[in-house]
Amino acid sequence: MKLTTLPHLKRATQLLVALTITSQFTACVPLVVGGAAAGGAIAADRRTSGVYIEDQNIELKAQRSIDATFGDATHVNVTSFKGNVLLTGEVTDADAKARIENHVKTIESVRNVTNELVVGMESSLSSRANDSYLTSKVKAQFVSENRFQANYVKVVTENSVVYLMGAVTQAEADAAVEIARNTTGVEKVVKVFEYIQ
Repeated sequence: MKLTTLPHLKRATQLLVALTITSQFTACVPLVVGGAAAGGAIAADRRTSGVYIEDQNIELKAQRSIDATFGDATHVNVTSFKGNVLLTGEVTDADAKARIENHVKTIESVRNVTNELVVGMESSLSSRANDSYLTSKVKAQFVSENRFQANYVKVVTENSVVYLMGAVTQAEADAAVEIARNTTGVEKVVKVFEYIQ
C-alpha cells in the first residue's frame, strides 16, 4: 500500500465507525460499548437502565393510544427522555393537537410534554426519508467532531427541523447545537435538553 493512500484509508475507517455507531443509536436497546458489555454497563446515555426502559414504555403507550384514537388522520412521533416527552409530526387541527398533548400528560411517569405538532398536511415519505438522513448526518458529525460523548444527545428530525434531547451540561448543549446548525440541510435546531451541572 502506498503511503499517500493512508489518509483516505483512515477517513474511510472513521466514516465506517461513525456510521456503525450512529446506526446503533436508533436501536430499541441500550448501546453497550466494548468491554463494558461483560460488566453490564450501559453506555447509551446518562439515563439508568430503569429510566431508559420507562422512556421506551412511555413512547410505546403514547404511540399505541394515539394510533388507536386518531388512526391515519395524524402523523405523530413520540420521543421520551427521562419522562420529558417530545411530540413531533402533523395533525389535522388545533383540537387534535391539544387532545394528544393532554392525553400524553396522563401517561404514568410523564413529567413534561413539549408539543411541536404542526397543524397541516401530513409529511411525504420523501420528507421522512430526508429527515432520517439528516438525523444520521448530525449524529455522524457529533462522532466526527468529538467535542462531547455523541450518545449523550438524542436527535429527532421532523421536516428538516432538528430537535436535540438529553441530560447535558451547558457546554455539551452549546456544542451540539453548533454542530447541528452547521449540518447541511438542517433548517432549524430546537433544544429540548435537561441541563446538569
